[in-house]
Amino acid sequence: MNRIITNIWNFYYDGFRNMGKTGRTLWLIILIKLFIMFAILKVFFFKSELAEYDSMEEKTEVVIRNLTK
Repeated sequence: MNRIITNIWNFYYDGFRNMGKTGRTLWLIILIKLFIMFAILKVFFFKSELAEYDSMEEKTEVVIRNLTK
């Protein structure tokens, strides 16, 4: 089992190490897009609906009510 994991690790490690300028640029674009999607959009557009409730019991009731609709 360790041998298989080592072979997989070496495969990806060599692939990323020998990646050219185009591959690194593409990975940079992917990382920037992920940052925008999860950090910026979540903060400004996806507000938590449960933040308006104070206690855990109220939050639980709202979740259960929405799941059983």
